[in-house]
Amino acid sequence: MELIRLTPLDLAITAGLMLLMAALSWRLHLGVERRLLISAARSIVQLSLVGLLLRSIFDAESLWMIGGISLVMLTAAGYEVMARQKQRYRGGWGFGIGAVSMFLSSFTMTLAALVVIIGVEPWYAPQYLIPLLGMLLGNTMSGVAVALDNLTQNARRLRREIEGRLILGQTWHQAIDDIRRDALRSGLIPIINAMAAAGLVSLPGMMTGQILSGSPPMEAAKYQIMIMLLIATGTGLGAILAVWIGSRRLFDERHRLRLDRLQ
Repeated sequence: MELIRLTPLDLAITAGLMLLMAALSWRLHLGVERRLLISAARSIVQLSLVGLLLRSIFDAESLWMIGGISLVMLTAAGYEVMARQKQRYRGGWGFGIGAVSMFLSSFTMTLAALVVIIGVEPWYAPQYLIPLLGMLLGNTMSGVAVALDNLTQNARRLRREIEGRLILGQTWHQAIDDIRRDALRSGLIPIINAMAAAGLVSLPGMMTGQILSGSPPMEAAKYQIMIMLLIATGTGLGAILAVWIGSRRLFDERHRLRLDRLQ
């Protein structure tokens, strides 16, 4: 079956549905209609620009261009992690913790998939690398953001308990160990739920896209299984790295809790 192409009218109909949702928000006094419309407008502009840009990159297959767009993706993900924190780290740490943890996890998982599992030639083929990296970064970003937010908020909320443990002679590792475990659990819950519901409650994005483009359903399922497992591993590694770096940043060399390093 050939791919059915969407017309401007088709997209206009879906945009009308979003306007209806914004009107309902206004009518019910939810207060999110402005954010809905701004987010929808941003997604339309961003996805349109990405579609035009990727066409040029796919045609060129330039390693430098692919490296550049990968860096832009990582930078945007690092900023989003920082922006989602209620208690941000001061200075460059707010951006750096998320960016470094996602680079070490998502990029590693992407390279493993391209070189070891799929065996793409060349390994930086943009039609494989960019979508895989985007899915891994997007999901890892959410896990890292949730885990870091949980860590910093609980560290501030349980300040007296942490300082009490330090006074009793515990190291910073021991004093914040329970909080770190809770933060990691919170960061992994979304991907655990997504894996548990995949196939029964929902068809994940990559599988849906491949089926719509005409791929055999079983082949689409195999790719989706690979992606889900890579995402789970990447999210876990990213959250572990971010929480470890973030928790270490909350203490100085003398094992004193330093909440002044948070905004």
